[in-house]
Amino acid sequence: MSTAQARVVALSGGVGGARLAYGLSRVVAPQMLTVVVNTGDDFDHWGLRICPDLDTVMYTLSERSDDERGWGLRGDTFHTLDAVGAAGGTDWFRLGDRDLVTHLVRTEALARGEPLTAITARLCAAAEVPARVLPMTDGDCRTFVETELHGKLPFQDWLVRHRAPEVVGVSFQGRPFASKAVLEAIDAADVVIIGPSNPFVSIDPILSLSGMREALTRRPVVAVSPIVHGKAVKGPLAEMFPALESVPASPDAVVGHYGELLSGLVMEAGDPRPDTRISVLSTATIMKTRAERVRLAREVLEFALGIRSTR
Repeated sequence: MSTAQARVVALSGGVGGARLAYGLSRVVAPQMLTVVVNTGDDFDHWGLRICPDLDTVMYTLSERSDDERGWGLRGDTFHTLDAVGAAGGTDWFRLGDRDLVTHLVRTEALARGEPLTAITARLCAAAEVPARVLPMTDGDCRTFVETELHGKLPFQDWLVRHRAPEVVGVSFQGRPFASKAVLEAIDAADVVIIGPSNPFVSIDPILSLSGMREALTRRPVVAVSPIVHGKAVKGPLAEMFPALESVPASPDAVVGHYGELLSGLVMEAGDPRPDTRISVLSTATIMKTRAERVRLAREVLEFALGIRSTR
């Protein structure tokens, strides 16, 4: 099977997952790629529904993202945010002026009773996104982070408002079913790829959904390690493994976290190889350029298809 014709589902949350999804969208035929995105960190702000991971994936795939900043739209302005702050309003979560359009359209459609899956499809079509992007569920599932300093916090308060203080626990409020579209995409997939996203707060919300783990056990699943030389490429993950699972951050910790779901792991070349039964590919996993995203995506997909052929 050629990589272009492989039916691929990618699980994504955060910048790393979005960048790998971009690479896959340039390797796989558009109609063959489905990106399932974490919505556990969605929240309401200024009366608007904000879906940070969905928007990061949408902006990245449509080549409109601000790659240097890691979020939002390239070249966006912040006049509205500045005015809100000057008026004494809440300005700790940065929303750009053009970015606001996405949230306004989404919130209005949700108020009409439209499901998030349909709204996302319409937004992606307008942005000419070359893949199918699905929120993990149309129900509510919210991520909370327990900290010693501030107690239990909604995800965005923990990450953005308080700048990710030390974690002692992660939990999810609500356990809705994965959407019908998500489960059908997994059922039809040749392979499932977990992007280099934070397992605890980006991928676990997806895995917590009713029906998700059962669906994944029927498909070869390959994860790309978000740990490189003992550190996270972005974010507080390196501190979360010892805090939550009492193990150092490493590819071995990633394998241990996902457990029996995994058929293979892609990890940074030079890192210690995990002691594991699953297949392992060592390569360069940091994606500084779009060309590197495409190169890594091709390697990951060829590796995953090789595992599929031996099952």
